[in-house]
Amino acid sequence: MHTLIKLPIVIATAVAALAVQSQAVAQEKVLNLYSARHYQTDEVMYDTFTKTTGIKINRVDADDAGIVARLRAEGAASPADVILLVDAARMASADSLGLFQPIKSAKLDAAIPANLRATPTAEGVTWTGFSTRARVIIYDPLRVKAADVATYDQLADPKLKGMVCTRSGSHPYNLSLFATVVERLGDAEGEKWLKGVVDNMARAPKGGDTDQVKAVASGECGVALSNTYYVARLLKSTKPEDRAVMEKVRIVFPNQGTSGTHVNIAGAAVAKHAKNRDNAIQFMEFLSSPFAQDYFANGNNEFPAVKGLKIANPAIKAMGGDTFKAETIPLGVVAKNMTKVQQMLDRVGYK
Repeated sequence: MHTLIKLPIVIATAVAALAVQSQAVAQEKVLNLYSARHYQTDEVMYDTFTKTTGIKINRVDADDAGIVARLRAEGAASPADVILLVDAARMASADSLGLFQPIKSAKLDAAIPANLRATPTAEGVTWTGFSTRARVIIYDPLRVKAADVATYDQLADPKLKGMVCTRSGSHPYNLSLFATVVERLGDAEGEKWLKGVVDNMARAPKGGDTDQVKAVASGECGVALSNTYYVARLLKSTKPEDRAVMEKVRIVFPNQGTSGTHVNIAGAAVAKHAKNRDNAIQFMEFLSSPFAQDYFANGNNEFPAVKGLKIANPAIKAMGGDTFKAETIPLGVVAKNMTKVQQMLDRVGYK
């Protein structure tokens, strides 16, 4: 015997089930994060954010170039809500491609200094720095006096002929520094300075920042540039060879008597086509909290972007990173010099 079921009842039941399922999905709070940060200490921040807010984080990890390429390929279909990149030059480049959207947040305005954020418009701010790192000078005390490397300007002094080593001039870490110097000195003097640095090189640019520090320790170079978190890693290392490196070199925070030491950022932005905009802003605000700032500074050897927070990291304190005078030229303004500086590097032969 067959049981007759009225079709309208079946359809109504199915529609009701779909409605409940859709409502459950809609109520699930999520944040899609594209991150160029690959630090284990960040996991604690993400977990704490989820436990505090109930917002689940779905994360895509890649390097800065990979993230930008993915965003451009995905276009309006991109699921990304927040983008984390690790350099002001990279933030500015992605911003110029229209990959971010401006936001307004009283919490961020109050917590993060204006010079560590994109230049604001009437619509808001497109990207914000949440941690900083200083670009310091490393030198060999057997060959160079501290007074001879007290400023970035002195890297072009003929006194350092055949001693200077750096990674590629076109690397974002150097581009950000050079763009700051050009902003401070002006185009003509800035390009002259870059030419002087090239003239003083011990060898063609190569390797990363850690390689530059080791090259000074080995005697290949007398002077080099490095971000502070690379130096901190060597200082905290338990490897005998790393300890030996740091015993042979000294660290200078340049321009302490004038403009201050150049600082760069790791920053975040809300993606242009963010589907979870409110969650994205809430996450951005969380990154400025004392809890998150502590993890930036003490977990990954960076400096907090929020002023007034104490630094407990012994490696940072050992190099003087808790007391130095930082440059205050707005990174949003400096970022506009990137293309111009790259052209200068080409003209002076800075590889």
